[in-house]
Amino acid sequence: MEMPPRSPDGSERSPPSRELITSRTGSTLCMSSRSESVWTSTSRSKWEIYHKPVIVVSVGAAVFLFGTVIISLSCFLKDEKNIYKMSGPAFLSLGLMLLVCGLVWIPIIRKKQKQRQKSQFLQSLKSFFFNR
Repeated sequence: MEMPPRSPDGSERSPPSRELITSRTGSTLCMSSRSESVWTSTSRSKWEIYHKPVIVVSVGAAVFLFGTVIISLSCFLKDEKNIYKMSGPAFLSLGLMLLVCGLVWIPIIRKKQKQRQKSQFLQSLKSFFFNR
């Protein structure tokens, strides 16, 4: 059984909680909880915005087509037919899942972009009226 570490004076009290928290904890939490693009107002290109869902859609389509080829091989080849019949549907379902996830992701990004534009517009209006 493992004994808890003792403090330098010999007592078995746990260290105060303020010693466990560093001064950089708050700034670290803010930096990790939000992306940098929220804090900066630089405009991003379409590729920077949509590159992840485009990659997911293209990989999903490739895996789906690979599954289709494997299933068609099971129809034409008589050797190792069980392997093709087992792996073909797995690739088909994985490819279809990635394809649908990527296609759903694109409208979500569009909606977030519209919300961000509205938010920036309201922030500029608020700063215009209240900072006079």
